[in-house]
Amino acid sequence: MATDELPRPPKQEQLPAEAEVTEVGPNVLRMQLPIAMPGLGHVNAYAFVDDRGVAVLDAGLPGPNTWRTLVARLRSAGLRVRDVHTVLVTHSHPDHFGCAGRLATEARADLVTHAAFRLFWGPGQDPCTDAAHDHTNDHDLGLDAEDLPTGNAWLEPPPWGGERSQPPLSRRLMYKAMRSRLLGNYRLPPATRHVHHGDVVRLAGRDMFVVHTPGHTLDHVCIHDPEAGLAFTGDHLLPTITPHISGIAAGRDPLRNFFASLDRVAHLEAVNTALPAHGHPFGDVAARAAAIRDHHEGRLRKLGEICAAVGPATVREYSHQLFRAARWGPMAESETYAHLEHLRLAGRAERHDGEEVPVYSVNGP
Repeated sequence: MATDELPRPPKQEQLPAEAEVTEVGPNVLRMQLPIAMPGLGHVNAYAFVDDRGVAVLDAGLPGPNTWRTLVARLRSAGLRVRDVHTVLVTHSHPDHFGCAGRLATEARADLVTHAAFRLFWGPGQDPCTDAAHDHTNDHDLGLDAEDLPTGNAWLEPPPWGGERSQPPLSRRLMYKAMRSRLLGNYRLPPATRHVHHGDVVRLAGRDMFVVHTPGHTLDHVCIHDPEAGLAFTGDHLLPTITPHISGIAAGRDPLRNFFASLDRVAHLEAVNTALPAHGHPFGDVAARAAAIRDHHEGRLRKLGEICAAVGPATVREYSHQLFRAARWGPMAESETYAHLEHLRLAGRAERHDGEEVPVYSVNGP
């Protein structure tokens, strides 16, 4: 077998969950929970211990397996479900909020999300719809009226044409399970607190700060702990992979929001260690933010090169040039659309609506 044909080593984010609970900061514990999603092997839940008990950030996927593991991880740290006084969610993806509802309900704990948190389950399934329209904090990014999704974007044909897009099958099954009677205790109840950028959350006996970081999702938040030099980065900054930037239900220009969010996190003061939702802790947050931005800037340049080589093309045609064949499909098309729309809104591309599907021409590399 040639060297370039050898299997690639797994990324940090793909590694299976380890049972050991580790202290990653003063009164902060990392608990790895198992997940089965494409490209991911675990999610990091963080426990913040204080004189009231414990707060938990990102409680993992819905379902009995995650629940049993979460309870076991807490027990190994000498904690019980009834010790939990606060459950926090970084963003509206099921590997982050899946067990949050059951944990908050059984512990009678507060449930904290960003004000734009929204579940795309269809009418009547969104506990935070009204809060998503609360513009009380001008420091939040990407919360203009035109950025907020309405209705269920997944029920409509994709804006780049073609057949109706859908979340990945694994995610659709999770949502279906959470709506069912069988797993009804994993439903997410209404949040007891909706936060905005700059809000203070008291965790691990000290003040930490909400950092609104839309891009991956419109509601994504990080948590900044300046006293201990920590940043809990969720899916916004990961150590070895880049988060998906969706062109659906993530704002008018999610890539613009993502770039602004990368700058926001890169300029946080007193951060020595990033604690991501997947993968291991890492340092030099500013360098990682710059590397992720460079990755997306490279894709923007590549779109110009593709157009120069083949002429105006559809989103699907661009995505087949931008991604390897194993990754073709709705997610690749969605991210390609987000990049093309970013270029269009910046005056660097044009969209031509044809009879079937639109085509884009990009002005230069």
